[in-house]
Amino acid sequence: MPSFTDQLGRTITLPHHPARVISLVPSQTELLYTLGLDTEVVGITKFCIHPPDWFRTKPRVGGTKDVHPEKIAALRPDLIIANKEENVREQIESLATSYPVWVSDIHTLTDALAMIGCLGNIVGYPDQAKALTSQIQKNFAALSASLGLHSYQGRRPRTAYLIWRTGTPLSYMAAGSGTFIDDMLHRCGLTNIIVQPRYPVIDPSALAAACDLILLSSEPYPFGDKHREELQALIPNAGIRLVDGEMFSWYGSRLLHAPAYFQRLLNDNHPSGV
Repeated sequence: MPSFTDQLGRTITLPHHPARVISLVPSQTELLYTLGLDTEVVGITKFCIHPPDWFRTKPRVGGTKDVHPEKIAALRPDLIIANKEENVREQIESLATSYPVWVSDIHTLTDALAMIGCLGNIVGYPDQAKALTSQIQKNFAALSASLGLHSYQGRRPRTAYLIWRTGTPLSYMAAGSGTFIDDMLHRCGLTNIIVQPRYPVIDPSALAAACDLILLSSEPYPFGDKHREELQALIPNAGIRLVDGEMFSWYGSRLLHAPAYFQRLLNDNHPSGV
């Protein structure tokens, strides 16, 4: 029986290509759809909003961090797809005692491409996965070739990417070093000023002297115009933009579209606005 090693170094053995897959990761759910799966996917989470048809019709097994084991058991999966960061370790370890669980661990585009290739092999769509990764690489190469046009005063724009807001006292959570978002910022030609690992909480006053550009993500916190205006009043000299969080943090097939989105973002911020 073929064996597959996940991105945590764990090995699962499958007697055949899985016919009943549950995905606990929104970006990887969309990936399965892009590869060509349909009826093979029998369960998703309440946050797996893409594709919309699956979101409307596929059984949901809870959220990414509150999986319901009884719902999973009822669906009789022969493969569960999870992620180290997005899912809860204890829940995944418990599921792994009853089902094959393949866990991704994504920090960079390279990690994402490896995940796509491996999942393509596991689910029986290797050629589709190879074509997908090849096109993603081409799209990012085209983005990289254009970055010289978007320097800010001879350097990369100093950027903070905010993912959460708390009220009293006002503070924000930012994407720091070692995150997939950090890698995407770098590939956009931006310098992430948040050097702390993972997702530190920061005081907005700390951004005032350090930032050319502040990006407010659409997820997980739903930043809107009122939050942009609020922050602009505190940091008048920075360019502040609302951005599509899926483009920066979804590491599945949405990566096909991310470089074009980043290119539009850079164009909108050049030569002024950052």
